[in-house]
Amino acid sequence: METKLTRLNKYLSEAGYCSRREGDKLIEAGRVTINGIVPEMGTKVSPTDVVAVDGEIIKNNSEKPVYLAFNKPVGIVCTTDTNVEKDNIIDFINYPKRIFPIGRLDKPSEGLIFLTDDGDIVNKILRASNNHEKEYIVTVDKPISQTFIKRMSGGIYLEDLGKTTKKCSVKKIDSHTFSIILTQGLNRQIRRMCEYLTYEVTSLKRVRIMNIKLDVPIGEYREFTDNELKTLNLLLEDSTKTYEEKSSKNRRKN
Repeated sequence: METKLTRLNKYLSEAGYCSRREGDKLIEAGRVTINGIVPEMGTKVSPTDVVAVDGEIIKNNSEKPVYLAFNKPVGIVCTTDTNVEKDNIIDFINYPKRIFPIGRLDKPSEGLIFLTDDGDIVNKILRASNNHEKEYIVTVDKPISQTFIKRMSGGIYLEDLGKTTKKCSVKKIDSHTFSIILTQGLNRQIRRMCEYLTYEVTSLKRVRIMNIKLDVPIGEYREFTDNELKTLNLLLEDSTKTYEEKSSKNRRKN
C-alpha cells in the first residue's frame, strides 16, 4: 500500500491554516518546517511527517487523532528519543503514525500508559496530573503489616524530593501485594514510599488511569472507545476548571 503524499501548500490549506497561495509565501519565507527541516518549494508530505509554521505544529484536521491504551512491558523506556534509548516505547509499538506517550512509567514498571498524536490532550492531562486518579497493583519483598497500609495511605515525607505525599487509598490484596490509588505523580513515588518504610518493590503495574482500565495483554495496545474518550474529556474539562479556579484564587491572594 503506497503512502499518500500531499503537496505542502495543500496540506496547510486542508488543515485550515491558510490558503495555498499564502502557504507558498510561508514556505518561500522559510517559516515552514517538515520534521524540523526547512523544505524546498513543491515538497510533498506524508501522514507521518510533522509540519510546523514558526515552530507551531499544524495538524491536518481531516485526520482523526490517535488515542492508544498500551500495556507497557518491564524494560521498555517511555521516551521518544529513539537515537538514545534502544528499548524505547516508540520503536517497540512501531505505530504507522508519529505518536508520543503521555507522562511516563518507569523502566522496571509495567502497565497502562497512553500514547497519542494530540498535543492538546497531552497538555490537559499533564496540567490536571494532581487531580486525576492512577491505580497500581504493587508487590513487595516482605509481608505487609497494617502499620504499612496506614503509613502509606496517610502521607510520607520524601526527603530527597522535599515533599510529603498526598493522602491516598491503599488496600491489602494478599500478604505481599496491595493496590494504591494516587492523585499525584512524583518521580518514582511508590518505590520511594515503600523504601522509606523499609520495603522493596518487586513488581509494579499500573492498571487504571482516570476512567480507562488496563484490559490488553502485555506489549499490546488498543484504541480508546468513543465512550472512554467522551468521559475522559469531561473529566479533563472539570480538572481544567478546578486548576483555573485555584490559579485565579492564588492570583487574587497575591
